[in-house]
Amino acid sequence: MTRWVYTPEDRERVRQDLIAAARADPRIGGAALTGSASVGREDRWSDIDLAFGVTDASQIASALADWTARMYERHGAVHHVDVRSVTWIYRVFLLANSLQVDIALAPQADFGAKAPTFRLLFGTVGQQRPAEPRASEELLGYAWLYALHVRPAVARGKLWQAEYMLSAARDSLLAAACRRFGLPATEGRGMDQLPSAATEPLRATLVTRLDPNEIARAFGVLIDRLSVEIGETDAALATRLEPALRDLLASTRSAVADPVPGR
Repeated sequence: MTRWVYTPEDRERVRQDLIAAARADPRIGGAALTGSASVGREDRWSDIDLAFGVTDASQIASALADWTARMYERHGAVHHVDVRSVTWIYRVFLLANSLQVDIALAPQADFGAKAPTFRLLFGTVGQQRPAEPRASEELLGYAWLYALHVRPAVARGKLWQAEYMLSAARDSLLAAACRRFGLPATEGRGMDQLPSAATEPLRATLVTRLDPNEIARAFGVLIDRLSVEIGETDAALATRLEPALRDLLASTRSAVADPVPGR
């Protein structure tokens, strides 16, 4: 019978094959285990994260093509997508058994830890320094920026867009809270570790149906919690923003009562 979901044993076989292939590839000057496995937090549903330094940057394209062919021919990849970060290319593969495999390639000079989840397996690293995480103030700025776009979306009757902006504002608010508590702030990694006092009130920001009044209700809670989080980070900033946030909420509620045809 075909197994459609990978097992930890499947994952380990693929990982060991890739590491062995990296050791045999003369273009690879260093390899590292990244992600949860690099810090002993791997569980049943973890994926594979590997990073390779390429000694000659002009060979990155050919190396990427060869590694891609390997993933399709030997490991049953069904699709892939690229994520770029400066000189790094992260090629993310989806295997037929739903296992995700991330293979990152970087010039050897830039190869090194970008986060604490980096464990060198062999070779050398360059002078790469960990990227600076976004500051709480920047994340809170994104929160009010997304919140600002809820109003025109509601006014134009674009309820899917309004819900998207509201959710994005909440995610930025939660990321700012993670930074305040010293937790990982990217991709929701620290959100479940936040104290309940920070997360429980935000349950009411979840939109339960795509309706203008429901969005306005959730938006009211979001604005209140955004004001609280800003105050926890920067009381002076909270004082400056409070009138604008209050007016934003009031005008959004007015837009619900008197919408403009979508445009």
